[in-house]
Amino acid sequence: MESLISKVSYLKGLAEGLNVDKNSAEGKLLLSIVDVLSDIASAVDDLLDAHEELEEKVDEIDADLADIEEIAYGDEDEEDEEFDDDMDFFEIECPNCHEDFMVDFDALDEEKGITCPNCNQEIEFEFECGCDDENCDCHSRDDE
Repeated sequence: MESLISKVSYLKGLAEGLNVDKNSAEGKLLLSIVDVLSDIASAVDDLLDAHEELEEKVDEIDADLADIEEIAYGDEDEEDEEFDDDMDFFEIECPNCHEDFMVDFDALDEEKGITCPNCNQEIEFEFECGCDDENCDCHSRDDE
């Protein structure tokens, strides 16, 4: 692709080759337009160079940040696998503040519920066993 600067240089050469009268109104206008185009082309070229430099710096920063994340957080896949193996926790959304938080299943108390760590609102749960065993505790509570 031909650069803007070379295209404007070509236009300047055409204007000089046509022997445009610098003293006529049309000639002054045409030469002024070519000069402005030259300035614009130069500014765009500078911007493209600056953009390329910034792009290189951002790529370097991104690589450095990836290294830092690896050091700080380790391999995320391993952490996810460890968490999946220990499924005593689950995520819920507070009905009051709509923030998600993690709850330890063993910490749930059917009588008290839990308290949202974000808004301190008590959240009550209704537990349903869903089993077909008539001797299960869940059926005796339903009858009460």
